[in-house]
Amino acid sequence: MWPVSRKNKPKQIQPFIGNKTLLQKTYERLRKGFSVRDIFISTNYAQLPIINKQLAGLSRDHFILETAKKDTAAAIGLAAVALAKKNPQEIMMLISSDHYIKNEKEFIRISHLAERVVARNPQYSLLIGIRPSYPETGYGYIKINKVFQQLGDDEIFQVERFVEKPDLLTAKKYVKRWDYLWNSGIFCWRVDHLLNLFKKFLPNHYRILIRLQPFLGTPREKRAVAGEFKKIKPISIDYGIMEKTKKRIVIPADMDWADVGHWRTVMDILSKAGTDNVVRGRHLGHDSAGNLIYSYSGRLIATAGLRDTIIIDAEDCLLVCPKNRAQDVKKIVEQLEKKKMKKYL
Repeated sequence: MWPVSRKNKPKQIQPFIGNKTLLQKTYERLRKGFSVRDIFISTNYAQLPIINKQLAGLSRDHFILETAKKDTAAAIGLAAVALAKKNPQEIMMLISSDHYIKNEKEFIRISHLAERVVARNPQYSLLIGIRPSYPETGYGYIKINKVFQQLGDDEIFQVERFVEKPDLLTAKKYVKRWDYLWNSGIFCWRVDHLLNLFKKFLPNHYRILIRLQPFLGTPREKRAVAGEFKKIKPISIDYGIMEKTKKRIVIPADMDWADVGHWRTVMDILSKAGTDNVVRGRHLGHDSAGNLIYSYSGRLIATAGLRDTIIIDAEDCLLVCPKNRAQDVKKIVEQLEKKKMKKYL
């Protein structure tokens, strides 16, 4: 989501869809089905001031804070030991703050279903899979096999394997089959079981996290986390644990879900038809259609004869790319890193 998403102001705290940020939308969605006391924010100390403003009224003990970015396994592990300190048998659900979910009622229903399934099967890791509606190449997929359990009209399946992001031809094949789901990255565990998985598959993470547990929620927390987190080797929860454990189950869901990972997703969510222009800011167009045009600088953007293009005008730089190349923006970010052009990051 560059050039709007930056290191000091990432996409989760930006208002890409409407006037509220992705984080605010996620929090409000959860409040429709859960008490405030059951919602915790996993983030880092640097983002705490702005998140406090966006989620006014959420107390400090509802934040689980990192001092360094060490990928998702470390963040989720820290959340697990924090929750386990309160209740080792707590059921924990990981929900990313950069997701869009249109059918919020179904999301809440599936979330409560996941809680019931894990309560009955505490030695399993549960995932929420999304029934694919088109051949997306930017998502990972879940290959499922036989039914593990049925609760009412809902079937819970065993996970056969995870599939990396496919090419378009392969994705088209997956969409036609019943046994492939999008991997939403929404996971659910009982925390004592999750910590046992860390102990088995990521023992170094486990040792560090257990050492930190006594300090969490005390005045010595930040110093302890800073001292221990720098020792962690970054790895994702997917590679570190979920691809290694065998006891994995999944609930297929239809809730109009999207991972807001690039500008094309923003356009797909906001456009009523593929020929619409989606505009934020000042735009004057002639014979232009199917474009996403965001002006954060206040400048007028004028287009003539333009089709299926993304234009993002930030205060210090301008992004222009074809709509079908939106995922390549991350390659620009990689070049900026390589060339040490930090002012644009």
